[in-house]
Amino acid sequence: MAVELKNDRLLRALLRQPVDVTPIWIMRQAGRYLPEYRETRKQAGDFLTLCTTPELACKVTLQPVDRFPLDAAILFSDILTIPNAMGLGLYFVEGEGPRFERPIRTQSDVAALGVPDPETELRYVIDTVRLVRQELQGRVPLIGFAGSPWTLATYMVEGGGSKDFARTKALMFDQPALAHKLLEILADAVSAYLNAQVDAGAQTLMIFDTWGGVLTPRDYKAFSLHYMQRIVACLTREHDGRRVPIILFTRNSGASLEAIADSSCDAIGVDWTTDIGDARRRVGHAVGLQGNMDPAMLYASPDRIRDEAAVVLASYGAGSGHVFNLGHGITPDVDPDHLAVLVDAVHELSRQYH
Repeated sequence: MAVELKNDRLLRALLRQPVDVTPIWIMRQAGRYLPEYRETRKQAGDFLTLCTTPELACKVTLQPVDRFPLDAAILFSDILTIPNAMGLGLYFVEGEGPRFERPIRTQSDVAALGVPDPETELRYVIDTVRLVRQELQGRVPLIGFAGSPWTLATYMVEGGGSKDFARTKALMFDQPALAHKLLEILADAVSAYLNAQVDAGAQTLMIFDTWGGVLTPRDYKAFSLHYMQRIVACLTREHDGRRVPIILFTRNSGASLEAIADSSCDAIGVDWTTDIGDARRRVGHAVGLQGNMDPAMLYASPDRIRDEAAVVLASYGAGSGHVFNLGHGITPDVDPDHLAVLVDAVHELSRQYH
């Protein structure tokens, strides 16, 4: 029998149901800005070992929730677990980020890809989800996640991160049928992976489309949003007697908010380049909104952080449907005490809007 959820603000806000205060969680909240994370990372020896050892991944998932009164835990993992399970040979270069030993370059490379079985090739992630749910004891909901097909494809084709995405865009423009084939396989893989996370205990899901914003609005719809929409249609939306809300986050997607709202997701993650009040006016009551303070604001003084929280909350205005977050991940050199100020400010200052 499922443990009763003591704080369900996040799930309620994502579904635009009444809440007492605006819930808050932070992208990359389990990470390098926390001294306890750095300690566990040292213990693991390297990042991949940390991701692939359920006990350690569980530990870092819980660290921010133990330290701050956040309204959710997000699974500690990496978006590149799927391509790694596809046999591309993921490794990390210190200071440079992820690399693949065997990038996708040809038709035969794409033909060789299979959809990984989450309970075997990605078992370490699914075991982490189970462990976190057990350890949370219903304190807050657990967010499961995956990278979007387009974002995963960029890393797989480029062989790592990129500034101009030349190889991926060349594939998309010159061999669109092959690009679509790759994205179809990835959509099937992400769907299976996310559904396995729900079966294991994830209570809401987020798809991170970090690089969808490098596309024109037209290409974004065809090569990114289309495949996220396909995933949303395949996802388990009800589990343990509750709705499982789906959040889609595309960085720099201000031009496409209405199209994203039509995807059947429950909420849209908004980065700091779009005013959240404008976003609300544009999407109406169709979806909830998550965001969207500039992550660099956490370098400012506590008073300035508090003022900015008030501005974002006022911009969204009265009523439910808002989950407070940064517009992207928290940066590694932020003072954890500054995040504590933000969390307290959001809970205190948002009460008037509910």
